[in-house]
Amino acid sequence: MIVADTGAILALIDRSDRHHADLKALYDEDPDDWLLPWAVLPEVDYLLGSQLGRAAQDAFLSDLAEGVFHIDWGSDADLARAAEIHRRYRSLNLGLVDAAVITIAERRRAQAIATLDLRHFGAVSIRGTPRLLPRDA
Repeated sequence: MIVADTGAILALIDRSDRHHADLKALYDEDPDDWLLPWAVLPEVDYLLGSQLGRAAQDAFLSDLAEGVFHIDWGSDADLARAAEIHRRYRSLNLGLVDAAVITIAERRRAQAIATLDLRHFGAVSIRGTPRLLPRDA
């Protein structure tokens, strides 16, 4: 299982992104292996609309509605763990989205996290030590 962070999904969608080809190749290996945490959805939606335009935003929302992406909707325990991670790494200013991605990756025992945010994800000790893709591909 690969838990996806916001930046990885944006790069997967945006053909002009310098990481697009690498992420597309990883995604195409097994699209069913990818999981989107609930917390990335509003962030991806907003950034698609503001950076790539309404057509990209509409396509993403349609993909979500059609079940193209698997989504983990989280739990109360996830929120408690995300808060713990946020407090532990206060100096990184992780925020809810990154902490939720990490929490879901830990709970799901993900083999990897697709992320371009190495400043945050590379500095956190994540249970299970998932690979960070595309860096560790």
